[in-house]
Amino acid sequence: MRLDALGWVTGVRRIASPNHDARPLGTAIDLLVIHNISLPPDEFGGTAITELFCNTLDTDAHPYYAQLKGVRVSAHFLICRTGEIIQYVPCSKRAWHAGVSIWRKRTACNNFSIGVELEGCDTLAFTDPQYVALAKLTRRLKRTYPIRDIVGHSDIAPGRKTDPGPCFDWQRYLGNAD
Repeated sequence: MRLDALGWVTGVRRIASPNHDARPLGTAIDLLVIHNISLPPDEFGGTAITELFCNTLDTDAHPYYAQLKGVRVSAHFLICRTGEIIQYVPCSKRAWHAGVSIWRKRTACNNFSIGVELEGCDTLAFTDPQYVALAKLTRRLKRTYPIRDIVGHSDIAPGRKTDPGPCFDWQRYLGNAD
């Protein structure tokens, strides 16, 4: 697993999302944000997450999707339940994953972070292959970028977000991410 000059990781599936833009000039990427996502909620597999990140989600296909009409979001990476990693946005670009956020008195965390979505939810355990893939990806990112903090979406958007949720085993993950 390597990163090219633009921040695309080799050896992972690449599906380019249009939902990104330039980072502010001179901004160091020093924050890694862990999320969870499932579409529909608490259901896994399928193509809905990719469709959401690529603005092709049929918002009439499921009652939950109606609230996602017009939403433009992305993440740099998604780690599926199987451990497969999909990259949507090169790390050199600003993905739209954090929303209104603050960390260490700095707002707009998308500017200086990489976002990793885990296919999951707040009420079910993540899979062994996901932890293995996340740790491997984290080690690679830490060798390339000056990442000093790894947090959950709930840490940068308290009261607004809960992910990666209470079922995420931080100790297990961080113990293998160095």
